Amino acid sequence: MMYRKSAAALHLAFLNGEHTASEITSYFLNRIQTLDSDLQSFLNVFSDRAMAKAAELDVKRASGLPLGKLAGIPIAIKDNIQVKGEVTTCGSKFLSNYVAPYDATATRLIEEADGIIIGKTNMDEFAMGSSTENSAYQKTRNPWNLSCTPGGSSGGSAAATGGRLIPLALGSDTGGSIRQPASFTGTVGYKPTYGRVSRYGLVAFGSSLDQIGPFANSVKDVALMMEVLGRPCEFDATNVKETAENYLDHLETSIQGKTLGIPWGVLKDLSGSSLRAFEKSVALLEKSGLKTVEVKLDKLKYGIPIYYVLSTAEASTNLARFDGIRYGKRSEKGKTLDEIYDFSREEGFGPEVKQRILLGTFVLSSGYQDAYYKKAQKIRTLMIEEYKKAFETCDLIITPTTPSSPFEIGGIQDPLEMYLQDLYTVSANLAGLPAITVPAGQDENALPFGLQFLGPQMADGKVLHFAYQFEKALGLSGFIPPLFDREVKQ
Repeated sequence: MMYRKSAAALHLAFLNGEHTASEITSYFLNRIQTLDSDLQSFLNVFSDRAMAKAAELDVKRASGLPLGKLAGIPIAIKDNIQVKGEVTTCGSKFLSNYVAPYDATATRLIEEADGIIIGKTNMDEFAMGSSTENSAYQKTRNPWNLSCTPGGSSGGSAAATGGRLIPLALGSDTGGSIRQPASFTGTVGYKPTYGRVSRYGLVAFGSSLDQIGPFANSVKDVALMMEVLGRPCEFDATNVKETAENYLDHLETSIQGKTLGIPWGVLKDLSGSSLRAFEKSVALLEKSGLKTVEVKLDKLKYGIPIYYVLSTAEASTNLARFDGIRYGKRSEKGKTLDEIYDFSREEGFGPEVKQRILLGTFVLSSGYQDAYYKKAQKIRTLMIEEYKKAFETCDLIITPTTPSSPFEIGGIQDPLEMYLQDLYTVSANLAGLPAITVPAGQDENALPFGLQFLGPQMADGKVLHFAYQFEKALGLSGFIPPLFDREVKQ
């Protein structure tokens, strides 16, 4: 049962000759073909490309040549990350005909490490959403309950990983778009320190917030992917120019006696199964020998308004390039240049994207920039300082990943209620911190929930280390959605 194996185990099986890369790739392609009609997680599957890469790796192994860290592992890519020669839609009609002319640094590093890129996954249009309901193409479903959303905006990658259609996937996280869907689908989702992974080749939403990161079914697999992705890149000015770290080497070290901070003041509205789940996780961590202290993070209550001022302002600037002239879909209606711009955007962008562009343009407009945008930047700075002070008293901070369990598709109609899905995740992006969500159990409806670990900037290794030790203590073996815990005919 290959679908039950971790990415690291599949890699080892390939190295040891237990399975060929072609067998592994064919197995997962068949699984996608058979099961993805229920999930709708993939927008495009690269069957020929993936099998050709697998055949190359089989020859490479038979010849005794060195193999990369990801050799033999099929990997899915969120459809806002460029793969040369393949369509990058960003979940939008606007880019339905856009073929990427170059590789993102992340995809280049994966292929250099002998990973097998198997397809592109569904997402909220231009990464704007928390449910993957804003895709222009299809609604992705949660593998634990097909009537529920997988979260967003990286819902396709989360659902494909959670449903074991794929062992590893990439997403992007601007305000929680990896961690929230990972929590909803019972997977591990990681947002690295801002700049630790190159953004070159990621279609920008909010440039000071965006970060590429992995989905997996174990912390060890996330650490493996981060050893590949966390490298310097000359094409990204915001990239951290430090050598790759060996995250896997330190996972087993004991964390007994370390201290976790809990911002109880921000969690006062947490209730019901979400509160019980969080308290259970805290008790387990304390039983494992960790100390907990309360930390003061009062500015976190401003996280959602700050995020939606700053992210929409950056989005309105970044999305100005989509005009129907240089690339993307051009309207047939326009006669003049201005009309082509207007009609192309009207036809190409969905309602959520238009709403955020309008909000972003408003907060940057004359007379309102001081009142909204500049004030939000000041509070963001105060939030960063507050985190620095908190980390003086603890090693890491823990919170629930989301304020609720997965909700039904169409279950949230109020935009403000939807925005609150990112309540506990946006601050990591605003402060540039590394943050991970790890499955922490199920609620009374058998739906998963996650625990989030946040660390100081560049403490990626520490975050992965603590998350691994929590995962190990919890012992959630076989945490697979019952609907997808089965073999399919080959």
